[in-house]
Amino acid sequence: MKFQTEYLWFHTKGKRELINITDKVEETVRKSGISEGMVLVSAMHITAGVIVNDHEPGLWQDIDDWVEKLAPFKQDYKHHRTGETNGDAHLKSLLVHHEVILPVTGGKLDLGPWQQVFYAEFDGMRKKKLIIKVMGE
Repeated sequence: MKFQTEYLWFHTKGKRELINITDKVEETVRKSGISEGMVLVSAMHITAGVIVNDHEPGLWQDIDDWVEKLAPFKQDYKHHRTGETNGDAHLKSLLVHHEVILPVTGGKLDLGPWQQVFYAEFDGMRKKKLIIKVMGE
């Protein structure tokens, strides 16, 4: 069994941002030299997530509107009693989840025809980290 681990760092310009990381995940799979296996992509912060979906601006606006509707920014989250003001970002990350596991087949990331991998930031403007861990033979 072979393993390859890479870390990506982000420092977004906005509080909420979506970053296509498909190329970075594919590059890590290539570096690993595996033929068959899987890759774990995980945001290492509790206010960010990883999404697999189509790269289409209208869809991303729909998703952003959806997470904002379900977990809107508001002042009265109990979490804010800690001095933080990002209670909504914690909830948004739960909606999209913090990680995905993707198949590797024939030495390549095995995604569907429209699928791409995205880092979803919900409380940005500070340094955050993501792990890509490839496992296989």
